[in-house]
Amino acid sequence: MAVTLRPQPTVPGSRVLAYGAARGDVSVPNDDLVGPIDSSDEWIRQRTGIITRTRASKDVGVKDLSLTAAREAIEKSGIDLETLDAVIVSTISFPYPTPSLATLLAGELGRPDVIAYDISAACAGFCYGIGQADSLIRSGAARNVLVIGAEKLSDFVSPTDRSISFLLGDGAGAAVVGPSDEPMIGPTVWGSDGDNWNTIRMTGSLVEFRDGEGPWPTLEQDGRTVFRWAVWHTAKKIREMLELSGLGIEDVDVFVPHQANMRIIDELAKQLGLGEDVVIGRDIAETGNTSAASIPLATHRLIEEGAVSSGDVLVQFGFGAGLAYAGQILILP
Repeated sequence: MAVTLRPQPTVPGSRVLAYGAARGDVSVPNDDLVGPIDSSDEWIRQRTGIITRTRASKDVGVKDLSLTAAREAIEKSGIDLETLDAVIVSTISFPYPTPSLATLLAGELGRPDVIAYDISAACAGFCYGIGQADSLIRSGAARNVLVIGAEKLSDFVSPTDRSISFLLGDGAGAAVVGPSDEPMIGPTVWGSDGDNWNTIRMTGSLVEFRDGEGPWPTLEQDGRTVFRWAVWHTAKKIREMLELSGLGIEDVDVFVPHQANMRIIDELAKQLGLGEDVVIGRDIAETGNTSAASIPLATHRLIEEGAVSSGDVLVQFGFGAGLAYAGQILILP
């Protein structure tokens, strides 16, 4: 018997309504870290642009950071909580492989029955979440979507690691995405580079740790490979984003890449030919690299400091572990 399925309602576009943020409660300056890696404050500043980073106390978990950021974003968005239909969380540091942090947060926020799931895309994860929120809203599957990038990377740091440990901080950034009469989030450009899967990695597996065959897994990276890949690959993909959105580099008001390293941020701006009047997110100097949280934290800081305005054109792009990448062009609320 032939049947016809009822078509689903669609929405012309989506937009970010508001942001929220939470940083670790402890400021950790470079001098506190240099001993075990035989380094100096000057070396870290020159190589990364980091002056200090925020890390969370032992009793402050990734859930706590996420809730603080989420509640601010929801309050500032002005939405009726009953219209929040999805919670998407990007994290690689929630200490429970299952259940998801998103379902836990949905319950804590008073919306236990909504779509809720985690993304494991590390530093690209927030942009993955924005892309999925945009699709959920435009397809009619959700009215409003909460996207969170949250990490407590200090739980996965070796004090003696010279490749990445001194970069990392803790925090959470959130955004509420809602419907719009016209597109205010451009097409998402995303993908991965599985050939470089092991470029940013854990030092071992939890199974090896369980079986006494290795220490607690911590993060490490091949810094030179990541730098080269990030600069050349990312610049090409951002140009692709601009073309898909029908914009030119002269239309960009704000640039917020993943806060991996200040040298990468500066080189990307140079490769793209950004004008001197373009506002660039540099939250890494005081927060450190917070992986999935870095883009919303940097954007939130610019908004709170009054460095950007409603209606500005923002380019955001994340890249990280597994060399997953994603980005969008959006109009700021």
